Amino acid sequence: MFCLTMGGGGQRRGWEYWWVVLRFSFLLCLGEQVSAQIRYSIPEEVKEGSVVGNVFKDLGLDVSTLVERRFRIVSGSKDALFQVNQNNGVLYVQKKIDREELCDGNSACLIDLKMVVENPLEIHYVGVEITDVNDNSPSFPEIAKGLDISESTHAGSHFQLPAARDLDSGMNSIRLYKLSQNANFELEVRDRGDEKVPFLVLQKTLDREQKCEHRLLLTAIDGGNPPRSANLNLTVTVLDINDNRPVFSQEVYTVTLEENGSINTVVIQVKAIDLDEGVNGDVEYTLGRDLNRKVYEVFHLDGVTGEIRVKGEVDFESTEVYRLDVQASDKGQPPMTVSCRVIIKITDVNDNKPDIEVTSLSNLVPEDAKPGTVVSLISVTDKDSGINGKVLCSLSDTVPFELKPSYQDNMYSLVTKQRLDRELVSHYDITITATDCGQPPLSTFKTLSVQISDVNDNSPEFSQTPLQLYLLENNAPGASIFSVSATDKDLNENAAISYHIVRGEGTQNDMASFLNINSDNGDISGLKTFDFESLKMFQFQSCSYRLWNSVSKHQRHSERVHSGSERQRSSDLVSSQH
Repeated sequence: MFCLTMGGGGQRRGWEYWWVVLRFSFLLCLGEQVSAQIRYSIPEEVKEGSVVGNVFKDLGLDVSTLVERRFRIVSGSKDALFQVNQNNGVLYVQKKIDREELCDGNSACLIDLKMVVENPLEIHYVGVEITDVNDNSPSFPEIAKGLDISESTHAGSHFQLPAARDLDSGMNSIRLYKLSQNANFELEVRDRGDEKVPFLVLQKTLDREQKCEHRLLLTAIDGGNPPRSANLNLTVTVLDINDNRPVFSQEVYTVTLEENGSINTVVIQVKAIDLDEGVNGDVEYTLGRDLNRKVYEVFHLDGVTGEIRVKGEVDFESTEVYRLDVQASDKGQPPMTVSCRVIIKITDVNDNKPDIEVTSLSNLVPEDAKPGTVVSLISVTDKDSGINGKVLCSLSDTVPFELKPSYQDNMYSLVTKQRLDRELVSHYDITITATDCGQPPLSTFKTLSVQISDVNDNSPEFSQTPLQLYLLENNAPGASIFSVSATDKDLNENAAISYHIVRGEGTQNDMASFLNINSDNGDISGLKTFDFESLKMFQFQSCSYRLWNSVSKHQRHSERVHSGSERQRSSDLVSSQH
């Protein structure tokens, strides 16, 4: 594999080995069906037309066959971010890529491309990892934040500040916070899972009579080079009374929830205790204001009980983990607030049917195809995960085809398992069944139509052989004597028949030289007048053969002819042959 890197003030292309090319060869019965998988790495925001890699060459394919084999991408990203040059096999960027938009902030951003070449049909998988560049600055949910802190608040008290968000990931995400220099506060940063949360720590007790308001500046800095930053203006108003704040029983609550949970299901209940009495000890709960919008759509927090309930659709395939900030505030004057983190992990249930994709080599299979001939490639996917996403494929037992599994899970080739005979069955409707391993299992059905094409595997046949008939003497030369007819079970050009008479060596007794046959319809005529007193019986051979065979297959039949004075009988026989 290779990676494309960007640096400096412009674009520069440097190829370096990023990962060893993984290449698999798999022999599918009698045909060679080769699948390979390679991976490239490029940074986001590269210009359109930037080269990712020469896929055709990296797959070890003959470049001289590139155009003939119709190398192309058959599936990948929905917006067609990549394209393959049909002349040289180079994979290039077709559309500018925004990693944050494409992968929605996921740490790994991998685009899987499925590519096909023909003659023979092969499917290859190419993975393109989109690496992050520091193209987004941190941002706070608001430009200013006000805090009310009682003058009776003890030194060492912590106040959670809004966390900045950065769409970039890894080293380019937020790395540190800084607080402007002051005499009363310092900054503490805590790690909560995958996020850094800033806290304002009171170092020195406040005195409202000396200073009733403090103005601070909080700066969030990411780890890019050069780094980017964002500022939040903090205003601390010094107030009185209510000297105890609520305390949650846990700093972080973690719970699991099955997807498709019914509306109003209780997910978890948070609990905060305030040691004050009366209204100063009454606690009410609220969700943080800078959470992902999906949180507000899916969950509801009861402000009195602290219960978090299901409000909307819970879909594992959409979101696997929800992170909620819950604040608990008392009703004192001024109110005191504390927060905790609630992590809700969604578990998968078997709610998606498998999907069957058929890549057909041809829907026309010759009847002389050997057992093991590949007809189609079948790939199966399931949006569920784990055992719910594992899929088994099968065919109906009544067809002469079978599925052969590939080295890759949920990939099969449809092959013939026995000899075919078009004259017996000329068409098959093959039903493919894909069933996942969930409980209960879900199934999908897809029907593939296969037409059996004719080959020249049947010889012509005369309706009767040998044929014995009687002729009247004194026939007119050139007049039709009788006709022969043959049939062939094959179709079209394979069933086209031509007739001829097998000639001898031209001896006196070779009567075939006095006969002529119409090669198109088998009509036989005499070239001389036959005389009963001179010749009472003779025999000859006629032959039928296929017109379009490169190697003729002859089926010879003797025709024995009697001439005589049995006028009425011979007349009946001859008329029956015409």
